[in-house]
Amino acid sequence: MKPDSVSVEERPAGARPSQQPEPRRQPRRLHFSAGLLAPAVVVMAILSVIPFITLIVMSFSRVRLLGGLRLEFAGLDNWARALTDIDLWTSWLLTAIFFVATVGLEMVLGIAIAFSLHKVIRGRSLLLSIILLPMFVAPVIVGLLGRYLTDPTFGLYAHVLQNLGIKEDILGNPTSAFIAVTLMDVWEWTPLVALIALAGFSSVNPSILEAAALDGAGQFKTLRHIVFPAISNVLLVALLIRSMDAVRYFDIITITTNGGPANATKIVPLRLFETAFRFFDLGYAAAIGLMMLIVTILIAQVFVRMLDKKGLTK
Repeated sequence: MKPDSVSVEERPAGARPSQQPEPRRQPRRLHFSAGLLAPAVVVMAILSVIPFITLIVMSFSRVRLLGGLRLEFAGLDNWARALTDIDLWTSWLLTAIFFVATVGLEMVLGIAIAFSLHKVIRGRSLLLSIILLPMFVAPVIVGLLGRYLTDPTFGLYAHVLQNLGIKEDILGNPTSAFIAVTLMDVWEWTPLVALIALAGFSSVNPSILEAAALDGAGQFKTLRHIVFPAISNVLLVALLIRSMDAVRYFDIITITTNGGPANATKIVPLRLFETAFRFFDLGYAAAIGLMMLIVTILIAQVFVRMLDKKGLTK
């Protein structure tokens, strides 16, 4: 006989059936978690949201500093000025050239270095440590080092070029100065791409490579049809990281050329800094800063959509 049936038979007449125990309520963890997050959200709002709103307001205002901070509504004047400023568009063009040159060279050289390191069996860790050294140097130090090496009086690179018959000041010529600051960024951040690409190479299944070798696939075909499709997601992440950083390039150019000569290296971040803290035209600088933010978001969206198509954002 079942225990339930015994309890029903022994229940006295007129007695109310025993109530089923109510399910235990789940603790309100959501409210507790929200309470824990509240201080962080408030701090984030103070540090991020409020300055961002202030920046938007400034982009529609004339900022007066004499006699205290005052904002005078200027409508779309700053935005119209930014859209029609030839000098600013020249800086955008330099930024685009710099972006393509640095990111392109860093991706090509980084993949080549990673592929070469992947083939090395003995001493790979030592070689990797040496290759990664520039990545740990502060950009300001890289700029000072580049300035020292390209100095026309005692710089090593200037001395080599002079022996080759090229006696121009590297940082004094617009073209060579732009190439020099581009190569300084490539020198510093190519190791990061190499490190990420090396991780991708290491993740390729060796049995697939052995099968391709047994089938007679050459080195080029193996790379094109097996290795690169397998590590494309990793390379896309490396491309995203470097693209976000290249748009904000500032330190090395400031230390070496400060935008010169003849504005040849004055990309948008330097023009923004000059507008805000040299000419104190803060309203116009706010509009330039928001334009940079919009461009950065658009670039990020392109890469996020590419990652989303590959199912890497879920």
